Amino acid sequence: MHRFQADSDEPLADINVTPFVDVVLVLLIIFMITAAVVEFGMQVSVPPTTTVKAQPQRSSNTISISSEGEIVLDERVISIYDVVPLAKRANPDSPEVFLRVNRVAPYKFVAQVLAECGSNGVKINLVPRPLPRDPRIRRR
Repeated sequence: MHRFQADSDEPLADINVTPFVDVVLVLLIIFMITAAVVEFGMQVSVPPTTTVKAQPQRSSNTISISSEGEIVLDERVISIYDVVPLAKRANPDSPEVFLRVNRVAPYKFVAQVLAECGSNGVKINLVPRPLPRDPRIRRR
């Protein structure tokens, strides 16, 4: 069954785009919800590691991030903008920091320290907490 225009004998080719638009909008909503869940819905608790290199001695370049997000150096709170100058002052040729992070510290503070050090050429060494025993060894 074809519809014809009044002036011509050619068939009129109409495509109804309403169902197509409905499907696209539904898919858009599904993708928006999925992206929000994937980005913000997961809580990650980083476990301790099985192998840890020699722990660094407490030095002027060991920085800790507390559970409240405070950046602490030698038991005093410092600004994020003090991290790079302190690391460069301690070792101008190869600046580096040892970073200890409380397991419940907000990640935004950790990310800020990592970004600040990374953009200024300061090497970052994360100091994990070792497991009390090796889980690969079975106990009888």
